[in-house]
Amino acid sequence: MFILGLTGSIGMGKTATARMFAEEGVPVQDADAVVHALYEGEATALIEAAFPGTTAGGVVNRVKLGAQVIGKADAIKRLEAIVHPLVAQKRDQFLAESEKNGADVAVLDIPLLYETGGDKRCDAVAVVSAPAEVQRERVLTRPGMTEERFLAILAKQMPDAEKRRRADFIVDTSKGFDAARQQVREILDKVRKMANR
Repeated sequence: MFILGLTGSIGMGKTATARMFAEEGVPVQDADAVVHALYEGEATALIEAAFPGTTAGGVVNRVKLGAQVIGKADAIKRLEAIVHPLVAQKRDQFLAESEKNGADVAVLDIPLLYETGGDKRCDAVAVVSAPAEVQRERVLTRPGMTEERFLAILAKQMPDAEKRRRADFIVDTSKGFDAARQQVREILDKVRKMANR
């Protein structure tokens, strides 16, 4: 089974693109959704033990957790030591299940794919991209988004130009849904002809 990594900076259209892969019958795992589920399930007790007062009713309070970890490298490392192995376990389960169900391609949708070294576990990577002005316009229309917050998020992400340079495939979402969908289909045609790394 071919493992395709899918990534892209904030506001590039990655979520919509992941949905297009799913609509083509490809199993897609959303890493953010996995983390959200862990924060409402098996990671809760472990996080509460490491960061007391950050959970309530069996759910991690992301604001309280953020207050204890943001800007504190040692605390972030401790949190990652809890969450990353659980995410890896869910990823491995997803891939095994996808292969068992006969999928020839599976997509791992990971926002910080390159930043976390996740690209090394993929046979190829597709980067979702759009011009900077399109990205900015999309992000600043989100509820509660400010210029400062947008810049802070961008600072944590590898620059789009670097992602594009490293990508095996690029999905340009600035030309609309139909064009992006066509690019997704072309990528699937190509990866189905490629050998696994």
